[in-house]
Amino acid sequence: MNGRIPVLEQSVVVFSQNYLPLCKVNIKRAVVLLITNKAEPLNIGTPDEWQVTVTSPSLVIFVPQHIRLKINSSERVWKVPPVNRREVLRRDRHSCQYCGSKKHLTLDHVLPRSRGGQHTWDNVVIACERCNSRKGSRTPKEAGMQLATKPKAPIHPAIAFADRFWMDVQARSGVTGEHEEC
Repeated sequence: MNGRIPVLEQSVVVFSQNYLPLCKVNIKRAVVLLITNKAEPLNIGTPDEWQVTVTSPSLVIFVPQHIRLKINSSERVWKVPPVNRREVLRRDRHSCQYCGSKKHLTLDHVLPRSRGGQHTWDNVVIACERCNSRKGSRTPKEAGMQLATKPKAPIHPAIAFADRFWMDVQARSGVTGEHEEC
């Protein structure tokens, strides 16, 4: 094998009309969007970014790495999900936020409810039974424990994708996240 990705396994980044990266789609979906005139090629970076040339008896279409929707995509209304075990497990990637264990997981309130802590996204984390018991009715600092990540509410999936996309672009181009103040 020569290290190339098979054509049908390649993906194309789809941008909104406002140039917000929305998602990745497979080559077939990108071709449909381009042929039906619902999207247009978007050239970001070098002019030789064309990934694939698709040919038929009557048509030759170039499929770029990036396409921009021409149509208004009516996005579904997205609400912050409720704070429950399933959603907190998803956010914390099914691992204890104190030791990293993936077994016997429970919900833990960073500031215990007995001390006025709320059942909110920024106060609830996943902890294994052992760490939750060790922490007890104390804060992590009082218990001498460190959180792996600061708890926060989930963000809109399109915003999360856009954030990852631009971070990847910066990493590939060697640009750091630092910028001058206006």
